[in-house]
Amino acid sequence: MAEAWIRGKSVPLEAAVAEAASLIAASRLPVITGLGTDIAGSRAAIRLAQHVGGVIDHMHSEALLRNLDVMREACMMTTTPTEAHVRADFLLLVGPGLIEAWPALPTTLFRERRTVWLCPEKAAKTANEHRNIGVVGDDPADLPVMVAILRARCAGRPVAKTPIAIETLDALVVELKKSRFGVAVWSAAQLDGLTIEMLCGLVNDLNESTRFSSLPLAAPDNAYAVQQVAAWMTGFPVRTGFCRGIPEHDPWRFEASRLIDSGEADCAIWISAYGTRSPTWKRDVPLVALTGSPDLLKADVAITVGRPGIDHDAVDYLSATATLAAVSAHKPSTAMSAAGVLGKIAAALPAARPC
Repeated sequence: MAEAWIRGKSVPLEAAVAEAASLIAASRLPVITGLGTDIAGSRAAIRLAQHVGGVIDHMHSEALLRNLDVMREACMMTTTPTEAHVRADFLLLVGPGLIEAWPALPTTLFRERRTVWLCPEKAAKTANEHRNIGVVGDDPADLPVMVAILRARCAGRPVAKTPIAIETLDALVVELKKSRFGVAVWSAAQLDGLTIEMLCGLVNDLNESTRFSSLPLAAPDNAYAVQQVAAWMTGFPVRTGFCRGIPEHDPWRFEASRLIDSGEADCAIWISAYGTRSPTWKRDVPLVALTGSPDLLKADVAITVGRPGIDHDAVDYLSATATLAAVSAHKPSTAMSAAGVLGKIAAALPAARPC
């Protein structure tokens, strides 16, 4: 059973569902965001947005869309963790935040292969913890220039001022070129779009003489899975709205925080089933929170939901295989899934708004 509150007061689930439906029905433009949920929860959230003419946006859309923008504008050559584990003889780790993005990265990929980490956040600590890893650069702010220099030197072009000794960078270029199957690994949460595009250009250039690919790490809170659900249900990624009765994608127009802070959106449904992440917008709006804990009691309506793969069976994106997979509940409980709660809210709403 789900625990539920209305403005901090504990209530039966049915009362919370009715209040949530009332808030959403009275809204001109509701946003369904956070979207930290499994495949079933993602489908239910998108159906609800379609029903009420709302907007969908994931809490990690910035990172999702950086990779996607490069992929659709400049192309991106990618591989899978399994392929990298089995075949790669060289890893180019790019920037900070990699182990935070994928804690199993060291045990999965750091063994028995030459590895160079380009500008980790704490170079000395990285070198001490992983002694088989070479570190080039120590300031993540230098990454855009470093990647550009590597690409230029791979093409045999001269460069002027460099953040570190040009001999060090040229030695790395030699290693990149002599690899039989190299893989560049990064987290889009830590890189800007132009750096990712330059890195993908470097990978493409290397493939003229050897085999090289890339492994962009997944954003947390099942973001890749939500992205795929949005694609097959609407034809678009997240930051898609149904305000005019049809799906429309616009990364600026349908950014949840911007919509709320500007006053364009007047109701929010926040979903964070994997943890206790909270919204970051500054303006107060009627808020319905579906989370794994009752921490968001400041919400007008707060309903606890089970964690996918722990409290209930789920289909999630798995970083280890870079694909969707069924996950059995580790500690089954009676907690209701986000999909179940969203379904109840949708059923309590009036008929869909006319287009």
